[in-house]
Amino acid sequence: FMLLFFVGGLFFAKPMRSKGYVTMLDPFQQLYGKRMGGLLFIPALMGEMFWAAAIFSALGATISVIIDINVNISVIISALIATMYTLVGGLYSVAYTDVVQLFCIFLGLWISVPFAMSHPAVTDIGFTAVHQVHQAPWLGSINSLDIYTWLDNFLLLTLGGIPWQAYFQRVLSSSSATYAQVLSFLAAFGCIVMALPAVLIGAIGASTAWNETEYGVPDPVTKKEADMILPIVLQYLCPVYISFFGLGAVSAAVMSSADSSILSASSMFARNIYQLSFRQNASDREIVWVMRITVFLFGASATAMALLASSVYGLWYLSSDLVYIIIFPQLLCVLFIKGTNTYGAIAGYLFGLVLRITGGEPYLYLQPLIYYPGCYPDENNIYVQRFPFKTLSMLTSFFTNIIVSYLAKYLFESGTLPPKLDFLDAVVARYSREHMDKATLVKSDNIVLNELAPVNPRHSLTLSSTFTNKEAFNYVDSSPELSNTEDN
Repeated sequence: FMLLFFVGGLFFAKPMRSKGYVTMLDPFQQLYGKRMGGLLFIPALMGEMFWAAAIFSALGATISVIIDINVNISVIISALIATMYTLVGGLYSVAYTDVVQLFCIFLGLWISVPFAMSHPAVTDIGFTAVHQVHQAPWLGSINSLDIYTWLDNFLLLTLGGIPWQAYFQRVLSSSSATYAQVLSFLAAFGCIVMALPAVLIGAIGASTAWNETEYGVPDPVTKKEADMILPIVLQYLCPVYISFFGLGAVSAAVMSSADSSILSASSMFARNIYQLSFRQNASDREIVWVMRITVFLFGASATAMALLASSVYGLWYLSSDLVYIIIFPQLLCVLFIKGTNTYGAIAGYLFGLVLRITGGEPYLYLQPLIYYPGCYPDENNIYVQRFPFKTLSMLTSFFTNIIVSYLAKYLFESGTLPPKLDFLDAVVARYSREHMDKATLVKSDNIVLNELAPVNPRHSLTLSSTFTNKEAFNYVDSSPELSNTEDN
């Protein structure tokens, strides 16, 4: 995740903020049209909703360990609080509460570490890192057969974590493109600082003689409760008042993430689906009310999934894969590759989706249809892929978009196919209601036009154009195109 923010700051924050977009889906609708924006909204919405549901579920499980409260009640109360202040205050409430929540997370987790380390049942974590005491050394090792799986997941977290509205909502609301980059780099540093206490608490849990604590035997690994090690350490290795500080940290982290996800989903729907696709003349007041309604609906949906779904994490893993496989290559094409069009985008979307689903998903007990080299059956007889098929699916989607786009341009511009077959108005049409120009996308008063990077219309592109969109890397303060726009 640290690398995610570095990559996002270096390559994505500045072009997105410089072009004055409001949501992550804006560039897709500008280049590929309203319908393609609607298609890309689906995996983006799934990712945000399943992530919110997963962390609500995690919070309920954590509270049930530390204090004797019904899991469902804790989930509902937390979801109501996060949804209500997001409903009332929007991005401002999310921003201000995030400051308080980050402080609570930092304090609550760090303050519990020394208390847990000093417990008499805990062996020195430096010694247990490389020596077997109560269990295998907690540093562990990677099986040579699993290297490609680790690499696949590493790339998924690093690159697949970029095309999320929760990230771009911070980037696009920054005061300038430069500050958006600085914010990303600071977030990379913050990730490491926040991750350290979690790593230490995990090491403490692996270094504890649990039979010497009130937890008793067998240990959390044997009970298959290792994924709950954070609340277990807070409950059994820390004083009561410290465990409540830790619980506050977990609650703050959950609500900080949940409110961002709910707001992200509602802002994409209100702008890219409702406003740009159906009601382009909608007033600001109307859009605000649409957002408020969808904040409530999406918050209720995430809460219902957390309470009812048996495998929320499995759904989130699958939806996060779809974000990596479908949206990330499309984002690369729309920002950095000249000449891609709606035909290529749809083909890349479908190829990536088919390859990911046919690869199977053990969390959802989904048996693969394609058995890549090295796959093996797990304890439920569901085949698990060792081959990095997620990255393969992402690359296939990326190159399919480019190849099909250029093939379509060649066929239409050479006259091989008549213009009437360009049913998506993506190549030879002089004008299309699907096309979103800069005037449609940039309407906010806080966007300074002379700060925007130039955006060339797609219809002026030819096959002889430079393949790489160098303008995404070269930023200027003004351009003839924008000057003419302002004069007009």
